Amino acid sequence: MSIRPVTHIGSTQPTLEGAGVKLERVFGFQDPEMLDPFLLLDDFRNERPQDYLAGFPWHPHRGIETITYVLAGTVEHGDSLGNTGSLGAGDVQWMTAGRGIMHQEMPKGDQKGRMHGFQLWANLPSSLKMTEPRYQDVKSGEIPVITDDDGTSVRVICGDFWGKSGPVDGIAAEPQYLDVFVPAGRRKRLKVDTYKQTFAYIFEGSGRFEGASDPFGVLTEKEFGGEELHIRDQTGDRTLVVFGSGDEIVVQAGDHGIRFLLVSGAPIKEPVAWHGPIVMNTRAELHQAFNELRSGTFIR
Repeated sequence: MSIRPVTHIGSTQPTLEGAGVKLERVFGFQDPEMLDPFLLLDDFRNERPQDYLAGFPWHPHRGIETITYVLAGTVEHGDSLGNTGSLGAGDVQWMTAGRGIMHQEMPKGDQKGRMHGFQLWANLPSSLKMTEPRYQDVKSGEIPVITDDDGTSVRVICGDFWGKSGPVDGIAAEPQYLDVFVPAGRRKRLKVDTYKQTFAYIFEGSGRFEGASDPFGVLTEKEFGGEELHIRDQTGDRTLVVFGSGDEIVVQAGDHGIRFLLVSGAPIKEPVAWHGPIVMNTRAELHQAFNELRSGTFIR
């Protein structure tokens, strides 16, 4: 087994989206090759209703898939296919925008006013950019939770892990999407597909990921001596960790444990033309999409 080195560590950036929702952008609108096939990850976490109640009114998408995962509060949603629903704590929505969809997402807090969730964008290959739109809501109880003997707990949202399969399927990037908790002081090895792009996003606690990197993402010469190295300082809440090649990651949980999303997917390796919620392969396709929005022919 080969441990994936840590190649990049980043922090979130405060961002205003929708009609005025305050969120933290983990990554997005950077070089699309950096995390291919993933384009964007937002952490919307608030305890002040005035920071999120304006929500995300009707807006278009084309050429991507979105995965929304709610931890606290609810998200009311509707789309141009006529679907409506509500995502509660632990629920997931997978939406394939394909050739075009209009939708809205309106967050509401829990009884204490708290709202927390994530939205991940996955790119579609050119062969599926104009596929028929579709979506699926998955309730919390449908998502398998595996607890190991040492107390490590994994929710399998998508993909296969420890003999369980997540309920979200049919996504072009063939991702593995896990919600992982490792108890305080525990060291855990987690297997990942050697050929898939992989990142972790820490959102509770802290810990160290083993590999050949320092907190600033600079590789050290000791990497080439085969010595197993540690990040010098613990990484914590709202931290993105990107991994190089290998078939497992190793994490050492801190004093209060560590909880993170562990996501991997097959790179698409195609040109990307991207503007806002529309992601195509060429500028001409982008212009066509926005012309259709203006003329009212976007939804087919």
